[in-house]
Amino acid sequence: MRRLAEVLSETHEDSDGILDETVGLAQSCARTGRNSLEYKDYYKTLGVAKDASQKDIERAYRKLARKYHPDVNKDPDAEDRFKEINEANEVLKDPEKRAKYDRFGSAWKQAQHGGTPPPDFADIFSQFGFGGGGTYAGGPTHVEFDLGGGASPFSSFFEVLFGGAGAEAAGRGRRVRRHARPARGIDQEARMPLNLEEAASGGKREIQIGESGSAERRKLTINVPPGVRSGQRLRLPGRGLASDGGPRGDLYLTIEILPHPRFRLEGSDLYTVLPVTPWEAALGAQANVPTLEGDVAVKIPAGTSSGRKIRLRGKGFPRAKGERGDLYAEIRVDVPHHLTSAEKKLFEELSRESKFNPRTG
Repeated sequence: MRRLAEVLSETHEDSDGILDETVGLAQSCARTGRNSLEYKDYYKTLGVAKDASQKDIERAYRKLARKYHPDVNKDPDAEDRFKEINEANEVLKDPEKRAKYDRFGSAWKQAQHGGTPPPDFADIFSQFGFGGGGTYAGGPTHVEFDLGGGASPFSSFFEVLFGGAGAEAAGRGRRVRRHARPARGIDQEARMPLNLEEAASGGKREIQIGESGSAERRKLTINVPPGVRSGQRLRLPGRGLASDGGPRGDLYLTIEILPHPRFRLEGSDLYTVLPVTPWEAALGAQANVPTLEGDVAVKIPAGTSSGRKIRLRGKGFPRAKGERGDLYAEIRVDVPHHLTSAEKKLFEELSRESKFNPRTG
């Protein structure tokens, strides 16, 4: 168990006394050299501006989380950096936490470095359970931070601000005690490869996810929505890494659609090649075109050349509101590599009879 205890200046029955008490907490940390409650600049940690949008914050977090994830980055400091990134994201992704942090953080930093705090510092501080709008009898107040006995993925600065149920003042000479609730587990990132049919149809899929620092793997059943795309992330609350007594973090799965032997996906449209014989192309024919749901018969017009596309409406990849893209079958005229004697005679006869020359039009 790690405790930080500081005796603050004597309070009075006016607002100045409350202000003196709250300022004392931040300044005490600086004087004693205790870094556990040093101000944390979460914006700097994620490399974003203080007016960054939620999308900017999420984008920065994803980039840094992938870079410093201990399963990917083997640098000795990567795990600590990863924890800092997760802590910053935990605050800035939540509008309520972010608002409190924005209002309180600058006042904390200013007081800790010996500066004059803003006039409403006491009111700000009371929002986190330290002191409040009431009066205190004269006499020293002892403030003690109890941050729990187990290791936490978050800093003490975070735990003091957000980790527990708020301190309570119990009168003259009494202690204000702050207990941290069990820390939440760390968010986890993983890839989820799918073939084109699985991505299009969605449904339940089983995956195995590793546990940090363990050879064991968890088997999870994931409900994949139809029409997911490569690069899309699925968030599974409470399916991430475990913590010591607290809830699991979230699991983020990045979809990766594997190359398909028959289809090419562009946007919501699918492309496939339809090979035909020279006589089918010249005379016209009927052929089966593969789709994600099975073969569909199409008519090949007479005089079709290689490169011509036949469009099948609504046979492409799923998109929003239950609609689908189109499928394009591109004609490829294939010539036999080996001719029988009869076939050769027929082609020779055709060459003498036909006046067609594609090089001259």
